[in-house]
Amino acid sequence: MKKYTYIICVVTLLMFSLGVKAVDLDSAGREAKYVSTIVARSQKIVDKLNLKDSKAATQVRNIIANRYFKVNDICAQRDSLVKKAKAELTGKEKQNVVNSAEYQSESELYRSHFAFPADLSLYLTDKQIETVKDAITFNVVKVTYGAQVDMIPTLKPEEKAQILAWLKEARELALDAESSNKKHGVFGKYKGRINNYLAKQGYDLNKERTDWYKRIKAKGGKI
Repeated sequence: MKKYTYIICVVTLLMFSLGVKAVDLDSAGREAKYVSTIVARSQKIVDKLNLKDSKAATQVRNIIANRYFKVNDICAQRDSLVKKAKAELTGKEKQNVVNSAEYQSESELYRSHFAFPADLSLYLTDKQIETVKDAITFNVVKVTYGAQVDMIPTLKPEEKAQILAWLKEARELALDAESSNKKHGVFGKYKGRINNYLAKQGYDLNKERTDWYKRIKAKGGKI
């Protein structure tokens, strides 16, 4: 029985490997300098994963780089339509075109959003995909969550869970933002939501923050 189970597993793995197509870098028609920048950025993320299989590492790098390209293309198209509308149209007609361009970009980003982790899952574990998402969004989830827990040591388990859930929700939206400023902007909105939530839970955030700063200074740290 064990022998047959082993054979089935091997065959399944072979079928899987044969079914996975190579991921080509979507670099055609793009400026060489821009492509080089994105590839280097993507490679830094891959390096964090310590993948042993060099071919898989290249595939993951290309998937990440292509996601950067995809988001940029969608947002560039939106910006082009908005710019044209503002230059050539007025009043309600201009606003309709602007709204349509923004809706179209949001729709395209949403439709392509889930393909990214799905493509990564062919080569990475769930934990590794989390690492990729965190790297693309500057580790804001971990940094912010750690700061909240450190600032308010009395947080209840359910409050910690809610904070983490919102931060991860923000991360999903930030993955589709085309610049670092917009990524941080997404997190900024959710940080505001978290602060409002904690205030309603009865926490005096000004006092908690002041006490936190005192603890940091007492340990010789810097704010």
